[in-house]
Amino acid sequence: MRVPEVRLVGPNGEQVGIVRIEQAMKLATESELDLVEVAPDARPPVVKLMDFGKFKYESAMKERAARKNQANTVLKEIRYRLKIDDHDYATKTGHVTRFLKAGDKVKVMIMFRGREQSRPEMGLRLLQRVAADVEDLGSVESSPRVDGRNMVMVIGPHKKKAEVKGEQKAAKQAEKDAAAAAAAADGSATTA
Repeated sequence: MRVPEVRLVGPNGEQVGIVRIEQAMKLATESELDLVEVAPDARPPVVKLMDFGKFKYESAMKERAARKNQANTVLKEIRYRLKIDDHDYATKTGHVTRFLKAGDKVKVMIMFRGREQSRPEMGLRLLQRVAADVEDLGSVESSPRVDGRNMVMVIGPHKKKAEVKGEQKAAKQAEKDAAAAAAAADGSATTA
């Protein structure tokens, strides 16, 4: 640092005040801490006494925890055929339902073959039927559009992936608490 004076902040966040750079360096060596420049653009620059290695470690741990709790929404894909049987339709729509409950987006695709390509309105009706069947779990984000030999629509969940994860954690914790309470009640019943 090439400035004559700095604003010094102590290791616990207390304001020491404006001191000469030599005095700040001397305080850092006496307290066996590092002198870290926090705000170089301020006049005078702000420096803080801290253990820089510990600071870097703690910030890396916070970043890792934030990444761990982050929930990424995945785009799942389900393919239908225009001439689909009722049972197959129910099975595939069940998959769409499961994906939406998990908080994932679903790309519903209808594949046209041969002469089916001349009847896109039938594909549109099938996609609208799928959207109507899962409207309580998700809504249409991308309306049906023709993409080559396919017709594609994207359905997004009403609940975000992070909300679903939080609900699942709460349900597991409640289940554990109930099991522990049942075990405690069972243990007290046998001793009585």
